[in-house]
Amino acid sequence: MRMKRRRFLKDFGWLGAGLGLIPSCISTSLDIKPSKISKAKNYFGEWKTQDGLPVFDYLIDQDSDPNSLWDPIDRPKNRRHFHVIGNRALQVVASNRGDIGIFEESEGHRWLFYQDDLYGCGHSLIIESGGVRWGSLYSESPRGTVPLRQFGPTHFSVHSEYEGLRLERTVLCPEGDRSWVFIKVELALSSDAAPRQFTHIESWPLRPRFLHTFQSNELRDKAASRVSYDINLSAQKITMQEIFNEPAETIGAPATLLIEDLSSENRGQTSALNGAQWPTLQIETGLALKPGDTQTLWFRVGRSTDEEISSPESFYEQQLEKVRSRLPRATSLRVPYVAREIPWHVAMLSGGANKDAILGGHTLNQSSVYGFGLGGNAAARDSLQHAIPLVYSEPDLALSVLRNTCAWGSPDGDLPYALTGNKKPLTQLLRPSDQNLWALWLASEYAAVTGDLAAFELPQQYHPDYAAATTTLKDNLKKQAYFFIDYVGRGQNGHVRILNSDWNDMVLQDPMIDKNSMIERGSSVLNSAMASWVLNRFAPLMEKLGERDTANLCRSAAHQLRDLVAASWNGHWFDRGYGPPTESQPDGIVIGRDRCWLEVQPWAILCGAASRKQSKSLVEIFKTGHCMNSPLGARVVWPPDLKNSRVGEGTLGGIWYSINMTLIWATAKIDPEFALAQWEAMSLQRHGEAYPSVWEGTLSGPDAWNAPESPRAGRTWSTPAFSMQSFPVSNMHSHSQPVLAWLRLLGIEPTTEGTLAVRSSYEKELGSYVSSTFAL
Repeated sequence: MRMKRRRFLKDFGWLGAGLGLIPSCISTSLDIKPSKISKAKNYFGEWKTQDGLPVFDYLIDQDSDPNSLWDPIDRPKNRRHFHVIGNRALQVVASNRGDIGIFEESEGHRWLFYQDDLYGCGHSLIIESGGVRWGSLYSESPRGTVPLRQFGPTHFSVHSEYEGLRLERTVLCPEGDRSWVFIKVELALSSDAAPRQFTHIESWPLRPRFLHTFQSNELRDKAASRVSYDINLSAQKITMQEIFNEPAETIGAPATLLIEDLSSENRGQTSALNGAQWPTLQIETGLALKPGDTQTLWFRVGRSTDEEISSPESFYEQQLEKVRSRLPRATSLRVPYVAREIPWHVAMLSGGANKDAILGGHTLNQSSVYGFGLGGNAAARDSLQHAIPLVYSEPDLALSVLRNTCAWGSPDGDLPYALTGNKKPLTQLLRPSDQNLWALWLASEYAAVTGDLAAFELPQQYHPDYAAATTTLKDNLKKQAYFFIDYVGRGQNGHVRILNSDWNDMVLQDPMIDKNSMIERGSSVLNSAMASWVLNRFAPLMEKLGERDTANLCRSAAHQLRDLVAASWNGHWFDRGYGPPTESQPDGIVIGRDRCWLEVQPWAILCGAASRKQSKSLVEIFKTGHCMNSPLGARVVWPPDLKNSRVGEGTLGGIWYSINMTLIWATAKIDPEFALAQWEAMSLQRHGEAYPSVWEGTLSGPDAWNAPESPRAGRTWSTPAFSMQSFPVSNMHSHSQPVLAWLRLLGIEPTTEGTLAVRSSYEKELGSYVSSTFAL
């Protein structure tokens, strides 16, 4: 029976007014109503479809717009708005200034061409008679004009015009493992203009950068300053061989870079201009256009390659066609904008992959401040989690990420928390207890969707630091399952041990918690609930691979854990965790009795521990608590502690993509309208409506948004140690979780039989998802 709002407030009012955590008179706006109209316009520009692909035209003049100025917290305020696109080998960071940077992780975290708040690389410069100069950089725009900057799934374009001469510059990330970008420069003279002679300069200042984990900017500056280049100028290309004068300060082997003119005619003259620190490389092309003429120049920039391109025009069109055929299509009459957001998210997700020259396969870094700021690949769970929705569109990439992340580990089945900037296991910072579960989940979903059992017999290496013999993917996963069951093991009340963290890195940071006793004997109800679900899906995979004993062990553990989770119901919700008795807490530590920690509740529903009545009761708590007056979705904890200076941020009540994905999934069959509303809350569309003048959230986002209680609502968290707000976009959670949540809303999920679930009529009517490898 549905719990009435008045009854709920009577029963649970003590949570807020009694503890002084929230005002007792706070208003309660319950369900966020689904938006019926797909709006294309945004404060910063406009979404549209071009060449069959979603693109965003960035239109504002950031220097004159007061809302363009933003605070990254750890450095001066600025007006640079940036976005990250990529392929399977590199990432391009493109900004509203019209410049870019090129980043890759093949041998570690490094920039081939560095971009920061002050400078970037790669632009077109037009030199006309009389010394007039203008180009694709915002700072070089013709006076009185604002260039159009377009962000596409795998391209970035700048459109500028001066007295009838139009410049359209496009930087494209070609498909696959290519470690270079493809550049199209189209110059067109209007039919009513006078004939024009001018010079186009393709300009690339060299700017190396290496990101050792936790290294200061000063040390990174010093390492970059030790790099020099051996430059070779030829008729149509420039090659640059890096020279590492202090190899210990850099990452990987010195790269050989190139800037190549691919134009079939009107090829330019190469040159290298000495700069303050490194040269600027240029290709100058003299052009003469008559009224109505169009001339197209083609360039390639990045790591040196022998790949020949006989027809740049054909190559360019082929790349666009490959993107169109690769990205999935989604439809929904209820939520029309899934048609642009789903393919957009998948493009950003697959564009975050990097071919790994050390461990093989591809890594899928969580990115944002973790990758581009701290210089780490954290955590293992995140790479695995982000690959799950790719099973439905690019299963080969999902498998590659699974094998790569499993190669982080040691032969006993342990996975490190992260990899450092130079790809070394990072085990000192955190010792989470949930890492293996994500590998088992990805493997199970991959098998259920593709039926590809042969993949699990493929050779599988361990991290080179362990000097261990190669095994198979099946054996690696089997060892991970035993490591989780036997080594992570059980703690207080029989639940899975927490070690020093689970999904929540900060779960043991409360000063009231005895951290040492929790690490030794503490337990996580979240881990137990998730493990119950995962092990029940991993068991049929093991059975199909002939590992019946492992399958039986997984099923037995799953059923035990489900019963333990059911017993952790405290009358209102499920407890978060338990610890042994201490001097200050003789009855034992209980986490999550005074507040409802969201992360455990959906998993309790999904694993079958929550009864139907309990599940419905939880939905009412979500509506009148976690989601109340929160346009971007549910807070991770309710009620918030208003006395904390960081209330509404991060794990102190922030809004997390990864947790709200499970919330949507778990409630989809209990209250589908609520679940759909929560999917809308995590959309880019909703962020633009709720916080129109906040640039982050337009094209991408962080791992968590700040809730309304935060003085910086609609932005993201910051701590004294580091700040997500310093790089608040290109976090893969903001792209992977909306896609996976949409699939779950459509009823697509693996079962305990190793198959996909049968969909209900509601799920079939809600919408569709079609890719080149999967269709409903």
